[in-house]
Amino acid sequence: MFGKLKEKLKSWAKKVSQEAEKKEEKIEESPEDKTEEKLEEAKKEIEIPMEFSVAKQKYKPNLEKLEKIQKALEEAKESLEEKKHALDAKELKIAKGEPLDKEKPKEEKEKPGEKSFFKKAISKISKIKITEKEFEIYEEELQMLLLENNVALEVAEKIIRRLKEEMIGKELLKKEIETEIQDFFKKIIREILIDPFDIVKAVKEKKDKPYVILFCGINGTGKTTTIAKIANSLKKQGLSCVLAAADTFRAASIEQIQKHGDKLGFKVISHEYGSDPAAVGFDAIKYAKKNNIDCVLIDTAGRMHTEKNLLKEIEKISKVNNPDIKIFVGEAITGNDSIEQIKSFDWAIGISGIILTKADTDEKGGTALSVGYVTKKPILYLGIGQEYDNIIPFNKEKFIEELGL
Repeated sequence: MFGKLKEKLKSWAKKVSQEAEKKEEKIEESPEDKTEEKLEEAKKEIEIPMEFSVAKQKYKPNLEKLEKIQKALEEAKESLEEKKHALDAKELKIAKGEPLDKEKPKEEKEKPGEKSFFKKAISKISKIKITEKEFEIYEEELQMLLLENNVALEVAEKIIRRLKEEMIGKELLKKEIETEIQDFFKKIIREILIDPFDIVKAVKEKKDKPYVILFCGINGTGKTTTIAKIANSLKKQGLSCVLAAADTFRAASIEQIQKHGDKLGFKVISHEYGSDPAAVGFDAIKYAKKNNIDCVLIDTAGRMHTEKNLLKEIEKISKVNNPDIKIFVGEAITGNDSIEQIKSFDWAIGISGIILTKADTDEKGGTALSVGYVTKKPILYLGIGQEYDNIIPFNKEKFIEELGL
């Protein structure tokens, strides 16, 4: 889903690593006639311990320590020459088609405290820090890639801000920088997404039956079909349900939910079109109590988030029926529009969780991040088709894996 974003993170990691390698190459170059000058450059690059610098200034008659460093430089240069000759010999053998000799194991191991000057230098820059300037080079492009993947602007800004906090000034192993950056990104997504609660467990644990679930959302998101899927899932867990046809506004809505009820073997409570939807839910709860039914699922009319009168109506339905949880049903492919939609419903009734339909057609994944961040509420299920079994519990780790990070 986040393919382009992953490539950009890899590119960034490669660039930072290359910059570190340039510093190494700069240290390893040491012309014969510029030993003292090279010493000064190396000291600036890797911050030679202060005792060396102080020794040179304060104890000029005694240059023993500085001579040791110079000697280390000369030895390292000789080592580089030997390696160069060895490489030239290998290249000559390859050109002649001769087999290469196997490298002999080292007979002597370096004793503790006898690291050469160059090895000390390179060990200091095997860990690198990403500066704010380096981060800013990629910041805007990373944000654009998030927006292209249906992540809302305010959420994209939050992710970039957190990524900046995690990365700037942190010491990263040069050879692992790509993995480190991706891990930072995954960590931020884990923070945004709330772990879902188990509806089946909640229904079973409630002593005062029934457990009441109110479903809401805008028009055309597949809310009624989703209710049927949840009812079917509860039935498979040995739980009984009654469906409340509280969408008394949309034409054929009652017939639609009745058809689902007949197929699945559930009682459907309904009134006439135009009647009070809150009363439908009330009667369904009353029926469930009388017949010892575990769960009541209340369908409501789809309404746009800008329709204040209809939002007040669903607020009334919620107050009258006092549901245990309120679930917002939205489309996984909605993108930025989902933010304003879910904000309005959350403000009106205080939603408990989210179900995203059409997740099987979503190749980006940004909507899940957006609604999770804005509401701080969990995504409970993903709808992945039209059949009753085509609904799966939301799994945060699996979602992150499918993003391709």
